[in-house]
Amino acid sequence: MSNTQKFIILIGALIILIGLLWPYISKIPLFRLPGDIVVDKPNFKLFIPITSMIIISVLLTLFFWIIRKFFN
Repeated sequence: MSNTQKFIILIGALIILIGLLWPYISKIPLFRLPGDIVVDKPNFKLFIPITSMIIISVLLTLFFWIIRKFFN
């Protein structure tokens, strides 16, 4: 099996998994976590999702680490 076929199968399995878990994923309060900075003043709103971006970074790092292990 070639690397392209493995990659397409992995992406398909990931899409199916996300689809099955979507009711639970949508309830995660991402971008509303403690540590996310929100400044809301009249005519000005600043939103800096620090905690959410750290969590997304860790998840993406794990995902790409698994993909690298899968293809080597």
